[in-house]
Amino acid sequence: MNIIKHLPNTITCLNLFSGCIAIVFAFSARFDAALLFMILAAFFDFMDGLAARALKAYSAIGKELDSLADMASFGLLPGVIVYVYLSEHLQNPYLPFVAFLIPVFSALRLAKFNLDERQTTSFIGMPTPANALFWGGLMYAYATFLPPYIIMVLAVLMSLFLVAEFPLFSLKFKNLSWQDNKLRFVFLVGCIILLAVFLQKALCWLIVWYVFLSVVDRLFHITKPMAEK
Repeated sequence: MNIIKHLPNTITCLNLFSGCIAIVFAFSARFDAALLFMILAAFFDFMDGLAARALKAYSAIGKELDSLADMASFGLLPGVIVYVYLSEHLQNPYLPFVAFLIPVFSALRLAKFNLDERQTTSFIGMPTPANALFWGGLMYAYATFLPPYIIMVLAVLMSLFLVAEFPLFSLKFKNLSWQDNKLRFVFLVGCIILLAVFLQKALCWLIVWYVFLSVVDRLFHITKPMAEK
């Protein structure tokens, strides 16, 4: 048995492990710690794909394991964060259950992604890690300023965005050409500015910036249509 070939799945399990820890912190309303372990889960989620490509260690179980780990770290986790927040700020005991639309639509998103051959290089609909990081960043930085009903509306809208037929440009650089990557370079410059302005509260704004540029891309066709990729 080649142990190296199992490295990507091991990293995926670390994604799941980090997500489980974050869920525990989320139930305790420790949104700062939950966000920290969510970011760690996202790091492992990025690294498992990188390791699989580097080692050519692709497998059917790896693909399924990745989706299951993402469901916990980027589906259930943001749902719990929003549920805990709404439970603390609403008198009605049932309205906070709206938060669990996030994991439901995250599951639909992950299942759709696994079967959709159009999403090999770009995305259609909000990726679950980006959606989770939006919620983690939002609740960490602005939970005390946002009315609960605004959070409920956002939960519905962001859940629908997970499965929406809306293309989002790829963040992967195939080369360093300005012509081929101008939108990505603009995105990176914007990220630097947002980080300088908002510091540790910038995370949710980075996701908003990404969505905004994707809208601009769709309106003005800056990158090639997904069908041409």
